[in-house]
Amino acid sequence: MTRHSSEQAAAVERDPRWASVLARDASADGAFVFSVASTGIYCRPSCPARRARPEHVAFHASPEAAERAGFRPCKRCRPDGVGLAEQRAATVAEACRFIERAEEAPSLAALARRAGVSPFHFHRQFKAATGVTPKAYAAAERAKRVREGLAGRSASVTEAIYDAGFNSNGRFYESSDEMLGMTPSDYRAGGAGAVIRHAVAESSLGAILVAASQRGVCAILLGDDSAALARDLRGRFPRAELIGGDRDFQRLVAEVVRFVEQPALGLGLPLDIRGTAFQQRVWRALREIPAGETASYAEIAEAIGAPQAVRAVAGACAANALAVAIPCHRVVRTDGALSGYRWGVERKRALLAKERAG
Repeated sequence: MTRHSSEQAAAVERDPRWASVLARDASADGAFVFSVASTGIYCRPSCPARRARPEHVAFHASPEAAERAGFRPCKRCRPDGVGLAEQRAATVAEACRFIERAEEAPSLAALARRAGVSPFHFHRQFKAATGVTPKAYAAAERAKRVREGLAGRSASVTEAIYDAGFNSNGRFYESSDEMLGMTPSDYRAGGAGAVIRHAVAESSLGAILVAASQRGVCAILLGDDSAALARDLRGRFPRAELIGGDRDFQRLVAEVVRFVEQPALGLGLPLDIRGTAFQQRVWRALREIPAGETASYAEIAEAIGAPQAVRAVAGACAANALAVAIPCHRVVRTDGALSGYRWGVERKRALLAKERAG
């Protein structure tokens, strides 16, 4: 190796872009391309071809810049076209649209055939891109259709069920309670007929509103203003019958307050957890974080098998209506900072301190 080529190799190896090339990092595709003097071609960072010697490599800001320097595009990674990551994203997006348009939920095999890959690879790609499986996405889409139909688009409950892609009433009613949180008739009436008991108590964290349906505790809201908490609850159940709790319910509220003050005691009450398939997966992951410990949004995304869905994880945490019971206060930023807590950073800090104190 000549002195010049040695210096060239050292310069390339110091360049952070070289690490992306060595790792075949698909996330770097589009940021730059690299050319190989010994072959006369240029490639994407993720190119699967045999790695070039660093003394032969040069970096370019774009395919056009590489071609102006006299290099031609690699026929294997096609750096002048749409990248693999973009192709996969487009494939998943098209599959989502197909699921949304389909009268009945398409099978995994049918979706994979449309994408031109095996069912195993399609399932993995879809989950990585959306955070949920194709089956869960289809179920959420049908649930959305049912809710829209019951809200007035369909003439009857039965019509709403069939319009949503259920081929029998029986299959719908098997999952209707989890899907709607109440009977279809009650949902059609906007929640009218559903009874939600509630009461506000005081704690070291301020006011706590506790609400429960027939299925279990459906809201634990924290704040400084009891009237604002009541408005929040009304917004969640706009046509339900909201009634104040009786003496028995006050005992339930006291148990929630005791749990907030002494987390080590645990909460042995049934919960009425309502959310999308993705939110439910995030909330399950939150409940697996040990008391007093924390995890980052990125770690939660990784835990549910959707490492690219960090923002969606943050959104699911923000949508949580069951403070403390679903411990979104245990989620922190990657640098460990306490932020993004719906009920205030100071409450988040106080909850973690209570848990750590045992």
